[in-house]
Order: sequence, then C-alpha cells, then structure tokens
Amino acid sequence: MKNLEKLNQLLEQEQCEFVGIEDGFTGSTADGCLRLIYLMNDCVESFLVLKNARMTGNYRKGYEGELEASLERQGKDYVLVVHQGESLFTVFFEDVLFECQLYDYGSVGHFWVKGHENLRVLEYQIAILRDKYDYLGEEFCNQEERKLAALRDFPPLNYLFYASVPEKYIVPVDNPWEVSEEALEVIKEIAEETGDEVFLKAVEEYGQSRSVRMAKRIARMLRMSRHVGIARVLAERVRKAAGVYPERVRKAAGVYPERDFGEEKNRFLQGLMEKAEDVRREREGVERRGEYSVVYREEPFVYDCDSVSFQVFVVTVKKGFLWQRNVVEKVQ
Repeated sequence: MKNLEKLNQLLEQEQCEFVGIEDGFTGSTADGCLRLIYLMNDCVESFLVLKNARMTGNYRKGYEGELEASLERQGKDYVLVVHQGESLFTVFFEDVLFECQLYDYGSVGHFWVKGHENLRVLEYQIAILRDKYDYLGEEFCNQEERKLAALRDFPPLNYLFYASVPEKYIVPVDNPWEVSEEALEVIKEIAEETGDEVFLKAVEEYGQSRSVRMAKRIARMLRMSRHVGIARVLAERVRKAAGVYPERVRKAAGVYPERDFGEEKNRFLQGLMEKAEDVRREREGVERRGEYSVVYREEPFVYDCDSVSFQVFVVTVKKGFLWQRNVVEKVQ
C-alpha cells in the first residue's frame, strides 16, 4: 500500500494523532516534518511522516471525538483539513514518507482479564500480529508469522472466548464465527506436533461442520489439562516467529530487536527479566509432564516511554484433574 493510501486509510477510520507536538500547536517542527501514528502495538511502531509540513489552526492533542478530514492536492503541495468537533486545523505538506520499526513481541503479554491467562496472551499476540499483516503487508512478516496470523480466524481462540481485553475495549471483526481454511491447517499442524489425536479429530470435524457448537467444544478443550500441549506448542511457535526478521525487511538474518529505552531503563528491565527467569527455572523444576512456565513483560512504546512502568510476570500453566490452572506471579 502506498503512503498516500495509508494516510487515506487512517482518515477513513477517523484517526489523526500527531507525535511530538502539544495542544494548540501551529507552525512547523524543527525538522519540518509532522509524524502521524499509523500502526502502534507491541510488535511495531510505525508513522506516516508529512514532509516539509506546516500546520495552521488549532490542533487538539488527545482528542477522542468525531473527526472529519479531507485531503486534496494544490499544485506541488497536499492540503489536509481536519475538523475535531468544533475545532479546525490545516496541514500543508509536500510528500508522505513511512517510518517503521519492528520489535520482538514473543515475550510480551498483558493480564487485563483474569482466568485462562495463557490463552488470553495468545489471543493478544495473534491479534497484534494480524494487525501487522493487515496494515503493513506480508513483506513485513516472516513465513511463520504469515501462518500464525491466520489464527485470528480461528474462533475457538479469538476474542469470542479468550479476549485479552475487557469487553468495552474489544474491536469486533466481521464474521467472528467464520473459520478460515488457513487457520484450520495451522491448528492441525500443532495438534499433529503434540500427538494430540483427540484434538486433531475434533478440529477435522469442525472443519467439516463449521458449526458454532463445535467452536464452543474446541474452545473448551483448549483449557482442559489433557490438551495443555496445544497452548504450550503454540506459545513456543509465537516466540520463535517473533525472533526472526522477514528477508524482504532485512537482508541479513537476525532477530527482532527489543525496545531501547536508554541505558538506565534497559538495565532495570533486564534485571527484572533475569529475576523472572530464575523464578521460571525454579517452577520448571517441579512441574509435571506437560506443564510449562513462560516469562512475559509489559513495556511502554519507545516514543512515549515515560508514561508506563515496566512489569514482568511468570505464568505457570499447571494441570488439574480436568482443567488447566494458571498461576501468575509478578516479579519485583
């Protein structure tokens, strides 16, 4: 997607948030560029850069109401006119550039909703991966990510059953009960990898019926102790996928970098992660077959890293008589 198309996409979604300027800003920045947030989540921070830009009017920072915008070409310049309710501002600019940084999200998890935390983390990671795929394109995803992104279309694992955010924050998708062929193939691969023939048979039946009843049955199976291997292997595949750059983004093989918050904050976060790893190894030493522990972290975005504190958790998935039990420990 071309940069102007990306800008129009934002405006159609009534999104227009600039970075690095204050409420009531007018004029130009020091480098002559204005940056709009394009896609911002735990796996990517991206911006549309309006080159040689100047703003007039009254920009309202943090505005969350209705927004109307129009974009026109006038000679060599583009003119963006935005109504934020009763306020109006205009931006004149010459071109739109794109800035993007991909990050390692395999160890990022949030615990906004209690219960079944291992599945809710997976729902969150798959959702942000799918956003990266949809908004940036497959060239920003490696081969494994392209496969895992399809799981957004696997109802037993999406927000219908294991939402990672409270209901009021859920962004619904079209036809959330519709399962894709690609998603079914990925889940079948995982079931075969774990040797879970019962789960594999259920998924094959689901693929034939595409029924809500079967979706509910499989969602229930995902949290049963006998099928704990499905979530464990899926979590491992997400972590592995998050650690390899796609070739078209970076020619040399490497890993997605962690965010850089400066030496002091990096050292503090690293200390928490090392403590958490010690806890994880300790829990691992007494786990039963099939149980597992994972270290997750919460961190702010680089562009706004003063607003959120770091938090690190160890999630241990234990096997009960029938149901899995999640133990979430915050490391301090």
